[in-house]
Amino acid sequence: MPFPSEKIVIVGAGQAGGRAAEALRANGFAGAITVIGDEPHPPYERPQLSKAMLATRDAAATYLRPSEDWRQSLDVNLVTATSAVACDADRRIVTTADGRDFAYERLLLATGTRPRCLAVLGDDGPPRHYLRNIEDAVRFRQRLQPQARIVIIGGGVIGLEAACAAVKHGCIVTVIEAEQRLLTRAFPAIVSDVVAAAHRDRGVEFIFGATVVGSGGSFVRLGSGREIPADEVLVGIGVEPADAIARQIGLSVDGGIAVDARGQTAAPDVYCAGDAALQWSRCHDRAIRVETWANAQNQAINVAKSMVGQGVDYVDPPWFWSDQYDLNIQVVGDLRDADLIQRGRPDDRRFSVMAMRDGNLVGAICINAAKDMAMLRRLVAQQARVTPGDLESPQYDLRRALK
Repeated sequence: MPFPSEKIVIVGAGQAGGRAAEALRANGFAGAITVIGDEPHPPYERPQLSKAMLATRDAAATYLRPSEDWRQSLDVNLVTATSAVACDADRRIVTTADGRDFAYERLLLATGTRPRCLAVLGDDGPPRHYLRNIEDAVRFRQRLQPQARIVIIGGGVIGLEAACAAVKHGCIVTVIEAEQRLLTRAFPAIVSDVVAAAHRDRGVEFIFGATVVGSGGSFVRLGSGREIPADEVLVGIGVEPADAIARQIGLSVDGGIAVDARGQTAAPDVYCAGDAALQWSRCHDRAIRVETWANAQNQAINVAKSMVGQGVDYVDPPWFWSDQYDLNIQVVGDLRDADLIQRGRPDDRRFSVMAMRDGNLVGAICINAAKDMAMLRRLVAQQARVTPGDLESPQYDLRRALK
């Protein structure tokens, strides 16, 4: 087995860090592995925080594997409830908040992201919540009581999934969004309209083009002066990379921790995986951070292979999903600045929108069309060239376009 005496330290015990540790062992690494995480939990997947854990009163967190498995089955030193606060890249030592030092030959940064805070919300206003960890989800779920007035700031995926859960629990829900429609960066307008209509049908109120400037008592205040009644406020205005250790090492952190196609940073033997990594996306034709379940798993596995000399370039297009009421929404690749082709009818709430750029398929979004997405993910990965007339025909078998 390769590298029998090496030490690998993984900073970050989320999904990316956990899957990377598993992949190191699966690909023959026999040296010491230490995974450091600031939460008191073993690695788990975060999408459940705005999905099952909010929608179901007694839903428990789903971990990648039981706590004891990390030591007993994988021989991984899982260090939880303390954060990595310093890294001496010359001596190759990571120091934790409780004063322990961990030496490494290779370092993986799987530090993830932290929520953007909304400083204008005062302490004298309604309780404010963020969804980043298990405790956040449980705390917010407890507040989802019948007739509770829930204000959600930010009409992104997390905010909309939280709105679904709040509606299920009988809450009165208002979503405040600074843009003029939902998810302008990911959804074409036709999809935004269908999603907004599904929420309105369940009583959700949307306030578009609005900015929150303050709060007090039992309300939040908009820039227009309007006061929105609120018992609880959930803030979902995006995240930013947790890059403190990367900064200490001297890495470029403009928009994320820059990596090559195999997860290698500019620092020798330092890698990055997951939400914090700024990686090249072929379908976007630029470097982006990919904040999805699939990337946290698959890119991390690929990076782990690279760390033991078995890596290949990671080229999977970004893909994510969201279930909202009776809508299954799946998105792959990039739909901005492209020619859009529609397949199926929005009125049926079963349709797909595909994006072509320079004759190549670079993105797609499917509503209740999982079979389409199964093929479109492969076609976007290939940047397939398909005749628009074929794509828009529901009778056309997308398998015919595969190389």
